[in-house]
Formats: sequence, structure tokens, C-alpha cells
Amino acid sequence: QDLKDHMRSVGEVLHADVLTGPDGRSKGCGLVEYATPEEAQRAIVELNDTELMGRMVFVREDREGDAPRIPQQHHMMQRGGYGGGGGF
Repeated sequence: QDLKDHMRSVGEVLHADVLTGPDGRSKGCGLVEYATPEEAQRAIVELNDTELMGRMVFVREDREGDAPRIPQQHHMMQRGGYGGGGGF
């Protein structure tokens, strides 16, 4: 929910998901889908290098998703290591 709340500051978030490992802990990245490609682009511009739960985030277009969803889906990665508590 924290990821979705953070990312909705620039547009309508249709879906936000944090990727987790088999142990249930965050892998340090997630996917966010916006209602429009324009909102997704705004997220890249405005939310890249912002802080979420004490960690910097990197926002980029997801180029590995399904073809129709590529313009709207953005990938978010944490910067600063994957160990320790306080993940997403």
C-alpha cells in the first residue's frame, strides 16, 4: 500500500505490486500500472530519485511487460542495497 500511495501522487494507479522472494521479503523492486501513458511518464519525471520509507527509488518504464501495457507500466527499484529490514 505504501508504494501505491507514493506513486499515486502523479496519477491514477491501477495496480501496484512489490516483488517478493520465496521468504516473503521484498526483492527491492515493484511494478506500478497507471491509467494513462502520460501519468506513467509523469511518474518517471517527478518520482525518480524520491524517497519511500527511508529509501531512494528509481523509476523507469517497464520494457519487459506485455506489449499493450508497456506504455503504462513502470518499474520501481530501491537504491541502496537489499539487505536489512524496512523493505517494501
